[in-house]
Amino acid sequence: MGLKEEILRRRTFAIISHPDAGKTTLTEKLLLFGGAIHVAGAVKSNKIRKTATSDFMEIERQRGISVATSVMGFEYGGIKVNILDTPGHEDFAEDTYRTLTAVDSVIIVIDGAKGVETQTRKLMNVCRMRKTPVMVFVNKLDRPCRDPFDLLDEIETELKIAVRPLSFPVSSGPAFKGVYNIYDGSFSAFTSNDRQTVSEAVKLSLDSPQLDEYIRPYTRKLRDDLSLVEGVYEPFERELYLAGELAPVFFGSAINNFGVKELLETFIEIAPSPRPSPTETRTVEPTEPKMTGFVFKIHANMDPNHRDRIAFLKICSGTFERNRNYFHVRSGKQMKFSSPNAFMAEKKSIVDFAYPGDIVGLHDTGNFKIGDTFTEGENLKFTGIPSFSPELFRYIENADPQKFKQLAKGIDQLMDEGVAQLFTSRLNGRKIIGTVGALQFEVIQYRLEHEYNALCRYEPIQIYKACWIESDNAEQLADFMKRKHTNMAVDKHGRNVYLADTSYALQLAQEKFPDIRFYFTSEF
Repeated sequence: MGLKEEILRRRTFAIISHPDAGKTTLTEKLLLFGGAIHVAGAVKSNKIRKTATSDFMEIERQRGISVATSVMGFEYGGIKVNILDTPGHEDFAEDTYRTLTAVDSVIIVIDGAKGVETQTRKLMNVCRMRKTPVMVFVNKLDRPCRDPFDLLDEIETELKIAVRPLSFPVSSGPAFKGVYNIYDGSFSAFTSNDRQTVSEAVKLSLDSPQLDEYIRPYTRKLRDDLSLVEGVYEPFERELYLAGELAPVFFGSAINNFGVKELLETFIEIAPSPRPSPTETRTVEPTEPKMTGFVFKIHANMDPNHRDRIAFLKICSGTFERNRNYFHVRSGKQMKFSSPNAFMAEKKSIVDFAYPGDIVGLHDTGNFKIGDTFTEGENLKFTGIPSFSPELFRYIENADPQKFKQLAKGIDQLMDEGVAQLFTSRLNGRKIIGTVGALQFEVIQYRLEHEYNALCRYEPIQIYKACWIESDNAEQLADFMKRKHTNMAVDKHGRNVYLADTSYALQLAQEKFPDIRFYFTSEF
């Protein structure tokens, strides 16, 4: 199979949502239908003994939330599907934003009872900015939900995108009968109560006399609803969906397998194959023969037994080959990889070849940073991989003097993941952790203790904002650093950072030192 054929058969997408909308459960059921797993797990491990495949970190199993993006791939109907399950919690949104740079389309999961929630709006803004095609899955139809037409109106208004239902539910809650697939014109009546394995649905056409047996007394209502859908919504146009202007909507219940197969089968038919990727100098087309790719995520300590770090490389063009030399643009060095990995969450298998759209895991001994580019010699830098200025800050102190080395190594590796940032005060050399969400402090403390056998404690510090600074006026920069020496720090890469204690102090600094550039993301 040639490069072009390999590209056309790939679908790389992220599943995003507000916390607790059922995102990880949907991922699990897509893996189940794809034959990648045979028994689905649940996110909340107290309910079902087996935990979700994508929630492989110990803290995720305990808290029942996703705190890191996980990557899973499987084959379905001759199509190679790559799923990236992202954290829904806003404290881990930065990981999700970065993941959106590595996918070609997105499935947004919405709770049928709650509708569109805050985090969903924020994530949709990122998709809109990047013109990423979006598909919507309205979940939890097994519980009493709002009227489907009200939900469709809300999605259109709140997410600022035209919608077109491609499936439609028959009732919700205890009376939920199944889903009519508008796209292929068949009704799926699910009769199995087994939530963890796949059972074949009974498929019926709208004209089938048996349909009434399954959905009585909703037969008339379904026909009325479907004629209303055809009257109100324009016919589905794939070009509008691919341009990010139209969102197809599916209904179902991930935990009960309702509507998931319809979503998957329609998705692989209409979703885009790998798309062009922007760099600072040009746009990279996936069909280019030379390999290019970028690191969008680093996961420290993925296997606690081996203390390994994995850099997640998104292939943008050409063919990635094992044991072949590639150019690491930032360091200017040639590197080869003897054991690149493909993923099923934390389970890894060595790959010999990877194609555009694939995510490859590279073993990292501390050489890589988020945003690093690999090519066959060309000097490229892929754009749009964000790293935000932290909003919450704490001093981090060693709580066990005998474990100094373990703590230093743990902090060093966890900071490389990009979920938090480390600053060292120029005044007293104390280490300061900055995050965008309070829950990250707990996760860091937990992981330091359980993965690195190191204990830490936090102490409060009053900081409003961390700003990276640089200037072509050396004299003014030196004067600024002298005057603000109590508020100066360096980041992990040795760059100067101004830790403003109030918004007024920051505003004053910007006015008094016009030749200094203040950056609020570390991508400059």
